[in-house]
Amino acid sequence: MCGIIGIIGKSNDQQSAPILLEGLKRLEYRGYDSAGIATLNKGTIERRRAEGKLINLEARLQDAPLDGSTGIGHTRWATHGIPNEENAHPHATEKVALVHNGIIENYSAIKQEITAAGRQVASDTDTEVVAHLIHVNLDSGMDPVAATGAALKKLEGAFSLGIIFAGHDDLMIAARRGSPLAIGYGEGEMYLGSDAMALVHLTNKIVYLEDGDWAVMTSSGVTIYDADDVEVERPITISSLSGASFGKAGYKHFMLKEIYEQPQMIGDTLHSYINPATRQVTLPLEFDVKNLSKVTIVACGTAYLACMVAKYWLESIARIPVEIDVASEFRYRAADMPDNGLALFVSQSGETMDTLESLRYARSQGQSIGCVVNVPESTIARESDFIWQTYAGPEIGVASTKAFTTALTVLACLTIALARERGTLDREGEARMTSALSEVPARAADVLNHDEQIRTIAQNVALARDVLYLGRGTSYPIALEGALKLKEISYIHAEGYAAGEMKHGPIALIDENVPVIVLAPTDGLFDKTASNLQQVAARGGKVIFITDQTGQQKLGDMATATIALPDVDAFVAPILSTIAVQLLAYHVAVIKGTDVDQPRNLAKSVTVE
Repeated sequence: MCGIIGIIGKSNDQQSAPILLEGLKRLEYRGYDSAGIATLNKGTIERRRAEGKLINLEARLQDAPLDGSTGIGHTRWATHGIPNEENAHPHATEKVALVHNGIIENYSAIKQEITAAGRQVASDTDTEVVAHLIHVNLDSGMDPVAATGAALKKLEGAFSLGIIFAGHDDLMIAARRGSPLAIGYGEGEMYLGSDAMALVHLTNKIVYLEDGDWAVMTSSGVTIYDADDVEVERPITISSLSGASFGKAGYKHFMLKEIYEQPQMIGDTLHSYINPATRQVTLPLEFDVKNLSKVTIVACGTAYLACMVAKYWLESIARIPVEIDVASEFRYRAADMPDNGLALFVSQSGETMDTLESLRYARSQGQSIGCVVNVPESTIARESDFIWQTYAGPEIGVASTKAFTTALTVLACLTIALARERGTLDREGEARMTSALSEVPARAADVLNHDEQIRTIAQNVALARDVLYLGRGTSYPIALEGALKLKEISYIHAEGYAAGEMKHGPIALIDENVPVIVLAPTDGLFDKTASNLQQVAARGGKVIFITDQTGQQKLGDMATATIALPDVDAFVAPILSTIAVQLLAYHVAVIKGTDVDQPRNLAKSVTVE
């Protein structure tokens, strides 16, 4: 969730603070509520920290610049201690400064230890005690490497750390346990980042630390040790990310830019998995598909809702039993998992802690492990047997848009491939479905042509305190996704329901003040959903009908407003409906004046429990 950036520069002639600030700006998408930078100025630790957005830290640095070629920076999402300057990172003593992602679970015990040694803690965080613990070790005569190694042995929890030391301008120590961390190679300088996005403007040569690793960095290179303090080699990868990916390209918000990128990104994803000449899916399946007993799909947040759509697809088309669960629940149930089962994990970042721990449990249960991720270098990808990559590119807006629709695209391709191999989908059926998928980029562009109409509809939705979303079949998860998007970025209370459940409670909420957004493509469930629409209209509800052109002709006159999407195969309809509900949430949030790209209290990558 928090962001880390570090640099060991070439000489004191180079100022690290501007480079660190630029790196922090590239990590804003992760979500944060305070930020700070520390540098070594002729061996002395100096810090600047600020509550709130980076613009506040930037102002502090303009008033009081930081010198020094070595430094660390951090954007903090509060866990222990309220968001304020005192609790902001870096935390420091006279001898050591550090930044930290994650949670130190035994910080209370460490606090007692360092207090007994005469150290005084200034913040309410679990992080500061680590700086004091290393300081105590330094006071006992240890050098920085030994002092840090001894401190790491005492820490419990999930964390990543970047540490610098007074009097050691050419030294930085990094450590990773559970929370991701990457090291970048420059020309005569080295970099540290919580992910590659913080570093791509500096280098594309990246080393990803593995769980339990810690590293001693100098300007000329790095020495990496594993959890047993054995020196190890980790491969250098060439990152495919581009520093040019981080601009808004003229859009008002990253979220809007990323919504409009979806036709291209869905197309890029399809090109990786579909042969347009043969209309066949070429997605690799390196496990026993025909005897597959069960698919267990695990994810969090928006990714979980993509899994709900996949459950409908896999069970109805590939005829495979599917269980889905949110990772934070699955990992603690200790569920019995069958022989010859596939466990599938969906994560935009590939670093979501609950999802990663669920993967490790499934591994212990003998499952084949697959993942759908947007970052092929991520921890979840590296620990999986099979990687089915989305090709969304960097997604900066906290509320997921293109990562969700490209995940749906990959899951649709996976469904077709599994159904073909299991004999539940013949060649004609595969050709029909792949053709439908191949049309999605063009049809997604058609949905974007409704932007002005959706902006007008948003004017009335923005006045509401409560909004209901209804859908059946694969439209039910999209109703949940629409409600989630509205909550995330506009702060309006919204709930998604299976349309058939409306009479079992939610109908009591309907009156003239509650917009009801009904998602109903003309699939086999259209007539059932139409009945629910009529019941809402009969009670004075304001129906916003998201359907296709055929559905508009049948029932459009019953709705307050109708968004008529292109007529497509019902198989791919949820992908197009998603774009419509994304645009609606976006325009409502803009009208409400919220921070669309960085909504309050949210983080892009949830790397703590």
